Amino acid sequence: MKRGYQKSSPYFFRLIKIALALTVLALMALAALVPAPLQEQADLARVPNPVKSAWFLLWIQELVSYSKYLVYLVLALTVGFIVLPWLSRSPQHQGACWFPRESRVVCCVALATCVAVLALTLVAMCCRGANWQFVSPF
Repeated sequence: MKRGYQKSSPYFFRLIKIALALTVLALMALAALVPAPLQEQADLARVPNPVKSAWFLLWIQELVSYSKYLVYLVLALTVGFIVLPWLSRSPQHQGACWFPRESRVVCCVALATCVAVLALTLVAMCCRGANWQFVSPF
């Protein structure tokens, strides 16, 4: 064992098991207490306007509402995030560090992408009305 390090086997994994158990119990309690926001059965004669995607896909729907070619940006982002671990040319770190100097560009690009996805999701969720028109959330 390296000097200054502690084995993760009994200590860290015990915390992970406890956190997993608490998360599962909390989700089961929420599932029992809070009803699922399901809509009525789908009817092609009466389609809701606008038909929105699930919340985790709303940012893609918002991008595609501007131009159909922006779906290629989504594909490029997917490929970019897949190769993101190999874009950093920094040597192995000895300890954990937020925004290390060697990979600051990669961290900033990832953070900016996450902020843009969150902003597009909020616009699509709160600021889109009938016929996908932009409306004020207030």
